[in-house]
Amino acid sequence: MDLKARIRTIPDFPKPGINFIDITTLLGDGEAWRYCISQLAEIYRDAGVEVIVGPEARGFLVGAALAYELGVGFAPVRKQGKLPWKTRQSTYQLEYGQDTIEIHLDAVKPGQRVLVVDDLLATGGTVKAAMDLVRQLGGEVMGAAFLVELTFLGGRQALAPTEVHSLIQY
Repeated sequence: MDLKARIRTIPDFPKPGINFIDITTLLGDGEAWRYCISQLAEIYRDAGVEVIVGPEARGFLVGAALAYELGVGFAPVRKQGKLPWKTRQSTYQLEYGQDTIEIHLDAVKPGQRVLVVDDLLATGGTVKAAMDLVRQLGGEVMGAAFLVELTFLGGRQALAPTEVHSLIQY
């Protein structure tokens, strides 16, 4: 299936010179969306994943669908102040500043095998911070999965030595 044909690229968004990879058109195509989740599930079906962690917002979509398909739990990672219970935090660098994400203290149990899932891998900052949270809780990060990878931004290298899978590369 030609997944790139089902993704819209929006030039100069959110600022001039940036080409935004918009997966909403892929999400709106039931056949393509189901295919993506099936392909990711085949990679991880026998890998021993016990819980999937996904950062907001699109990581919720991909991660929750994959967790459902694999029959495992899903744990959300949110921006600071958005989760209602006790949390652990990780702060990471953005292009211009920093951001903080959080996870509930009981989202990952010590020793659990965790797959971190998001829609797109760019520089890897958000996912690396999510992996840090998993490790703070005693979880074992066993991989990271994405629908799309922007290979020219080096995110895969930033996440090394973690195993990374992506379905679509630009």
